[in-house]
Amino acid sequence: MSLSRRGLLAAGGAVGALAATAASAGPAAALPSPGKGHGGGHGRVRTGFDRLTADGYATLKGQRVGVVTNPTGITSDVRHIVDVMHPDERVNLTAVFGPEHGFRGTAQAGGSEGRYDDPATGLPVYDTYLKSGQALADVFTASGVDTIVFDIQDAGARFYTYIWTLYDCLEAAALAGKRFVVLDRPNPVTGRAALGPVLDPAFGTFVGRREISQAHGMTVTELALLFNGEFLADRPAELEIVKMSGWSRADFFDETGLPWVPPSPNMPTPETALVYSGTCLFEGTNLSEGRGTTRPFELLGAEGVDHTWAAAANALDLPGVAFREAYFAPTFSKFQGKTVGGVQVHVLDREVFDPVRTGIALLVTAKQSWSGFAWRADNWIDKLTGNTRVRTMIDAGADTDEVVGAWAADLAAFRAVRRRYLQYR
Repeated sequence: MSLSRRGLLAAGGAVGALAATAASAGPAAALPSPGKGHGGGHGRVRTGFDRLTADGYATLKGQRVGVVTNPTGITSDVRHIVDVMHPDERVNLTAVFGPEHGFRGTAQAGGSEGRYDDPATGLPVYDTYLKSGQALADVFTASGVDTIVFDIQDAGARFYTYIWTLYDCLEAAALAGKRFVVLDRPNPVTGRAALGPVLDPAFGTFVGRREISQAHGMTVTELALLFNGEFLADRPAELEIVKMSGWSRADFFDETGLPWVPPSPNMPTPETALVYSGTCLFEGTNLSEGRGTTRPFELLGAEGVDHTWAAAANALDLPGVAFREAYFAPTFSKFQGKTVGGVQVHVLDREVFDPVRTGIALLVTAKQSWSGFAWRADNWIDKLTGNTRVRTMIDAGADTDEVVGAWAADLAAFRAVRRRYLQYR
């Protein structure tokens, strides 16, 4: 008796599905916890994909399926979902759609992999990056799929582009008459709170299409429901979500028991995501945001910055965080190959740490303590914050509390809308 490679892989996929089913059967049948090798999580969170496979892909039965994903679309034993689904005869996977950085993750920020056939599976891979509306709908139509599945790990910030890939794909699926299924994964920085300024739609770009807060405190299924219900209500997608099990809104990523895969080259760890929704604002300045170092978004600096910045930031006594005087030489991006001075952000108590307030405080103190401080000439900071208010208030000498207080009413209104779409406690 002989078995083809496809048959062997299908058998492996079936074993994975049986294992997922066993995990859902209760403590006696559950698989062992991944333990400290995956961050010491207190229990096993089952992702949307885990639950999809445990159900035998029932929701995809009889459909030609395309998947929007990237390297984060993995199982709990770190197999990629495309490699699992492709040989499994219970699902008809016919196409893959890659976002920024690409399906296999080979491209840096602002890049993608283009159109190609995946060497591992032979599946056609279509590029979604910077495509939206009818142009993206045409890609879905050309692919011949009936149902589009979205499975990408988010980082919890409005300017992280995968959630706008989700938004654009929802809109395009509706235009193309395609069904859309979103598989959930944890918000790595918890889902406890929405923080920061709410985008003014006049500043809509691919780092913020619509009116959500800078740190949204939602999962991708919750965002999909909000997008479809609030912003695409005139022509909503045929949307279905597959929730996680075992996830609480208070869970940080290392409490989930799931393996972390960097969702982009400069998001190496969950700790990066913890600070990102605040310190990414330095992309809008002439300071380095730490790209080209091993601690992007934790290291910030520029030529000419000295110890006075760390001292000024520490003097604010912000909750849960301290700032260390630091010197580093980025290997690419701003100040490539040059030694710069600045700070390293050290989160001491993540339960009380506010990343957005911290980011604003660092902007305020950088401008006060370094005479060379400047915004990027294209006012990119306005795209990141979603308005001109942050930039103009800091230029006018406002302190951290004044800047943060200026978005209170908008944030309260967004929080009220957000509550209607939350799926977890």
